[in-house]
Amino acid sequence: MEAPIDTNLATRPDERSGRVVSIKKQDTVSNTKRINRSFRQIRAENVFRRTLIIVALSMIVLVLGIMLTLIWKSTLSIKSAGIGYLWGKVWDPVRDIYGAYPFILGTLLTSFLALIISIPFSFAVGVFLGEYYPKGWLSDLLKNTVELIAAVPSVIYGFWALAVLVPIVRNFETKIGVEPVGLGIFSSSLILAVMVIPYAASLGRSMIQMVPSNLKEAAYSLGATRWEVIRSVIFPYTKSGLFAGILLSLGRALGETMAVTMVIGNTSLIPKSIFAPGNTMASVIANEFTEADHPVYLSALIELGLVLFLVTVVINMIGKKMISRFTNE
Repeated sequence: MEAPIDTNLATRPDERSGRVVSIKKQDTVSNTKRINRSFRQIRAENVFRRTLIIVALSMIVLVLGIMLTLIWKSTLSIKSAGIGYLWGKVWDPVRDIYGAYPFILGTLLTSFLALIISIPFSFAVGVFLGEYYPKGWLSDLLKNTVELIAAVPSVIYGFWALAVLVPIVRNFETKIGVEPVGLGIFSSSLILAVMVIPYAASLGRSMIQMVPSNLKEAAYSLGATRWEVIRSVIFPYTKSGLFAGILLSLGRALGETMAVTMVIGNTSLIPKSIFAPGNTMASVIANEFTEADHPVYLSALIELGLVLFLVTVVINMIGKKMISRFTNE
């Protein structure tokens, strides 16, 4: 009798021996499906990679487009005032005299003073939530509160500063013998400090929680106190992330407009002290953009935006260099 034919078998030549061997059709089908799935995965991976490249290039094109637009719209002011626009001390649209120095100085004063005020609070909140109370109802409450501070619109901060903060600053100025104006660089720096605390605090908390536990346990086993572990283990390990949070806060402070406009005093004079009224580049643009009634005036305001853009880029580049140096150390 002839042996029954197995319909589940198929033949293929063996590359090594040259003989014809039998294989199961189920294995052939599964191998085919596996190959097709691999091809689909490779195709999907290529599509995903190309999509990422397109998105990254579009961001570069967007930033370059913004910069080129600002340069193009600032051409009249650049031709009129030249490089002296940067250190000119007079801003008088009636006489077509435009100097950006008082606004550059006001922007840097308010931003860096706000940063100095906010750094201790940001680090304290980050250490408290990342090291002392990483879990629990108190930690969740503080996390939500910090996130809420970052989500509040800036105009709300401006109203709160006018109603609460400015009278407090005015009383403080009276006690120290300064003219009790209330509005000025110091008030805007205080409200900016409150607004930028969540950025450095949130990033600092995340970085502190990422510190390997074996490093801290090794320090504790050698007899280190909690403060010594924070100073000698946590801060050195997270210094690049903490500095990145400070840089993020500074970028937020440089571009803030509405809250600063409401409490800084809005004067084009050079501030003589941190308690004097002043102006920032963003607040000048917000106040006078709709009043620009001739092309040179409008171009000078746009050039002010260009200067703010370049200042932000330069500060970020310096910060990136410092972060890379801290990381390499």
